[in-house]
Amino acid sequence: MPGSKSNLVSLHEDVINDTSDLSETKSPDENQSVQKRTMTLIGKNGYRDSEYINAAKIFQGIHTKKPKDRTLLRYGDDSLTPVLTFKDEYCQRVSYELAFSALKYQDLLEEILLDSSAYPCQSIPDELTSLLVVMLYDLQDRKFQARKIFDEDEPVAEVQQVECYLQSFKTKLAGALARYRIKHDAVSIESILPESLRKQEQRASVLPLFVWINTLKISFQDVFSDLRKNGFTRAESVSDLDHYTYCVDQHCYDVLMFPPSLKEELLNLDLFTDCKLLLQDKSRSLAVHAAQALLNTGDDIIVAHIGSHLTIAHMSVLTNDSTSKIFVCGVNSSAKAAELSNLVSHMGCQNIQFLHEDFTEIEPTDKRIEKAKVILLLPQCSGLGVGNPIDFILSEHRDAGLLRDLLQGSVSVDKLSILAERQLNELRHAMKFKKVQAIVYCTCSIYPEENELVVKKALESGVEGNKVQPYRLIPPVFSPCSNSTASTEFFFKMEPSEISSGCFLAILERRKDPSETISVEDILARAAAKGLLDGMVEEKGKEEKKKKRVTQRRCNITGSGREPKTAEVLHHQTVSNIKAEVTTSKAVSNIQKKNVTQTNGCAQLKKSVKPTSGTALPKAVKPPVGKTNLRQRRTECKRIVLKPAQIFFPPPFLDLLGNQSRTLSSQHHFHGWTGAKGSSGRIPPPPSKAGKPSVLSHPRRWL
Repeated sequence: MPGSKSNLVSLHEDVINDTSDLSETKSPDENQSVQKRTMTLIGKNGYRDSEYINAAKIFQGIHTKKPKDRTLLRYGDDSLTPVLTFKDEYCQRVSYELAFSALKYQDLLEEILLDSSAYPCQSIPDELTSLLVVMLYDLQDRKFQARKIFDEDEPVAEVQQVECYLQSFKTKLAGALARYRIKHDAVSIESILPESLRKQEQRASVLPLFVWINTLKISFQDVFSDLRKNGFTRAESVSDLDHYTYCVDQHCYDVLMFPPSLKEELLNLDLFTDCKLLLQDKSRSLAVHAAQALLNTGDDIIVAHIGSHLTIAHMSVLTNDSTSKIFVCGVNSSAKAAELSNLVSHMGCQNIQFLHEDFTEIEPTDKRIEKAKVILLLPQCSGLGVGNPIDFILSEHRDAGLLRDLLQGSVSVDKLSILAERQLNELRHAMKFKKVQAIVYCTCSIYPEENELVVKKALESGVEGNKVQPYRLIPPVFSPCSNSTASTEFFFKMEPSEISSGCFLAILERRKDPSETISVEDILARAAAKGLLDGMVEEKGKEEKKKKRVTQRRCNITGSGREPKTAEVLHHQTVSNIKAEVTTSKAVSNIQKKNVTQTNGCAQLKKSVKPTSGTALPKAVKPPVGKTNLRQRRTECKRIVLKPAQIFFPPPFLDLLGNQSRTLSSQHHFHGWTGAKGSSGRIPPPPSKAGKPSVLSHPRRWL
C-alpha cells in the first residue's frame, strides 16, 4: 500500500534524524533569588570500549534464556563467572545501566538483527553475541549516529570489530526498527515494555533522593547554611519538593530529601565530595536508626553482613557519642578490609572492628562480642521493593540477577525458597546469642515468605533455650504500629511508591525477667559490699530499713501507707480514719451570738466524748489483754480529746455584760465542739500557732 510505504519512509527518516531527546532544560524562574543555572542534557555520545566489554559480560550472565525451539541467537557459554574490572564508580554504574537496558529490550534487539540480516554472521563468534546486542542498543539509542571517541580510552579489538560491523548495517538496522514500531504500533520503544516494568521505571524516575548527614564532619546548621548558599530552599514536606528544594525526612531526623532531577548536580557539590552528605536508600537509614534506639551507653552492636559500606558508616556516626563498638562480620579478605577501612577513615569513623568470619560461623560465646547487645541483620533478599535497582546492586554489592527478576516482575519459587531458608537460619543464629537483648531484621522484599513468615517461624522455634527469656516483637521508635493485625505483630512496612522504596522492618526484643528487677537500695548495698562507697551506703541502708520497719508498723495501725496530716502536726501520733471536723468559724460564731456558759460548754464536751456514731471519732487501739496500765489509758485519752478539739477562751468583757462573776484563771473553757452530727469526714486543719492549746497534765481537768 502506498500509504504504508510513505509512512515507513517517514518513520525511517525520523528514527535516523530524530534528536528531540537532546534538549536543554530551562533554568529556574528569573524572578527567584536563587542562583541561575542552565542544566543541559549532554548528547549521547556512546561509551568507552571498556564499558562496552563490562556491560557485555554482565548481560551474558543475566540475559533471558529461551527454549531451544524459540532460540534466535546463540550467546555462547555463560557458565563461567565474568571478571569485571571497572576504572571508577562511574564506569561501574554506566556498565550496569547499559546491560540492564539491553536486557529490557532483548526481544526487540534480537528481532532487529534477524530482520536486517545482520545475524547470523560468520565474522562474529557466539562469544561476542552479547557484545553485539549491547552495542546495538546503544547505536539505536544514539539514533544511529557515530560514536565519539574518547582520547584517554584504550581501544579494545573486539569492540572495534563489532562497531565496524554494525555501522555497515546501519541503514538496514534502522529500517528493521521502523518496521517493528509500525507492527506493534509503538510511539517509542519504551511503550513495548511490560506494564509492571513501566510502572517501576516511572516510580524510579520521580523517587526522591535520600541523603543522610555525616555529623562527624559537619553540623546540621552548617549543612542548611551551605545548601542555602548554593540556592536551595527548605520545603515543609516531600509533596512540596520542586526544583532546588529539600526537606527533612519524617522518620529519620538526619536524612534529607531532594528532587531526583538534581542527582548529578548534587554529587558535584563539595558537601558530597567531602563525605559530609551521603546518598543512600531510606530503608537502610530506617534500619540503622531502629538499631541505635535500642543501645545503651557502652553496648556493642553486631552488623551481620557487610552490605553497604555506607550503612556501617551511618551506624558508626549515630553511636559516636557513646563507647559502643560496631563489629562487622564477613570481612574475609584483605582487599575488602582495605576498601572498608579507607572509606570509614575518610568519613571520620573510629569505632568499627572487622570480623573475618561470616555471621553464622561466629559462636554465640565468642569473647570478642561479649558486650554486644544488639544485632543488625540485613540479609540478602529478592529486593523487588527497591526503587532504583542499579543503585541497590552497587551499594549493597548484590547479584545482577536482580535485574532479571525485576524484568520478570517476580522471583522463581526455587530462588525464593532458598532465600527464605537462608534468612531463617541467620535469624535463628542471632537468637542464640544469650547476652544480646534485641535484633533488628530488615529487608527490601515484598514477599511475606521473606518477611513476616521468617520472623514468625524464628519466634516459634524457641532456639534461644529455656535458660534465657524468649524474644517478642516490639514496634520501632519512629512508627506507630497501625498496620499490625494483632498485639504481637509489630511490623513496619513501606510499599514501593513514588516517595519511597519498599521496606520491611521487624524488631525482636528479649522479654524482661521479673526476677532480675533490682531496687535502688539493693544496687547501693551491692556497691557498698564491694567497697565502692566506703561503707557510707551500708549505714544509710540500715537507717532506711529501720525507717521502713517503723513505717510498716504505722501502716498496720492506720490501715494505710500514708499518715494523716493532723498526726504530723501533733507529734506524729498514730490515729486512723479521723472523720470528725472542727469548724473554727462556727465555734467563734456560737461564742459571740449565744454567750455560751461554762456549764453548757462542759456538757457539750461530755456529749462529744461519747459519740453515738462509730464514724465520728476513731476507735482507740486496744492494748493486749493483761498489759493495760494507767499511762497507756492516759495516752489514749489525750489522743482522743486533743486531736479533734479546739480550745477557746472566753473574752474578758463577759463580766462587764452582767454575767456571773467567776474566777477564770483557774478554769479552762472549751467551746465550739462539733460532734458526730454534721461531720463531713474531712481531716480537721491544724490549729494556728497563736491559738495552740497547751498539753494538759490531766485528761479531764475541767471535771
